[in-house]
Amino acid sequence: MKKLLLIILAIISLNLASAQESAFKDGEWFKFKMSYSNFFKAGNATLAVKETELDGKPVFHVVGKGWTTGMIKWFFKVKDRYESYIDVEKIIPYKFIRNIDEGGHKKNIEIDFNHDNKTAFVHNKKHNTKKTIATKPNVQDMVSMYYYLRNNINISTLKPGDEIKTDMFFDEENYGFKLKYLGEETITTDFGEIEALKFRPYVMAGRVFKEEESLSLWVSKDKNKVPLRIKADLAVGSLRADLEAFKGLKHPFKIVVDN
Repeated sequence: MKKLLLIILAIISLNLASAQESAFKDGEWFKFKMSYSNFFKAGNATLAVKETELDGKPVFHVVGKGWTTGMIKWFFKVKDRYESYIDVEKIIPYKFIRNIDEGGHKKNIEIDFNHDNKTAFVHNKKHNTKKTIATKPNVQDMVSMYYYLRNNINISTLKPGDEIKTDMFFDEENYGFKLKYLGEETITTDFGEIEALKFRPYVMAGRVFKEEESLSLWVSKDKNKVPLRIKADLAVGSLRADLEAFKGLKHPFKIVVDN
């Protein structure tokens, strides 16, 4: 459970949409319910979009929250908050904030991106350190990448087995992220049967995940590319997240068969 919201945000950042067409808008909101090893509820996570301004520039302010519930919170309490300020037109991040408390393990990091200079200014508030690190061109943070990919990758050109790669900056490091498209599948959700696109993100095997192909992701096939379900085989047990509620979608949410 230590990587509760980190897993959720990393995975939902892979949702894809038709190129050149905006897949989201101001007011979009998702809520996920999480279960551990399919036996009991582990927590919740939310992701919300609000249009505002940062230093005079129009941005989407995205806030992701995650917290443990029920029995788990009594022996491992998680309270995480992630924020990203994303340029409305270019869909690139100007600022990223990570403020987490995971079983007493705390981080409070603020990152300011300078895309002209290809740098990230990292302020670690917990340790009171500041440093400037070189980044990749048009780099994304782990939250902004979700919205960037929704608007810029054309799912119609993908075939099962194709791999997608992108660059991300997280904490104080540059990361190359890769996932495989597995094809289409109709899944049963709380809202009914929904046509979905299935992906297999690659992760680092070891302390958290059993192997590099431990994750599976399903997103709706409609223009929203809503994250419907995530399954993760962890080093100890498994974690599953399902979409529980949503509002503010830009496009119709397609359901094959209602519940």
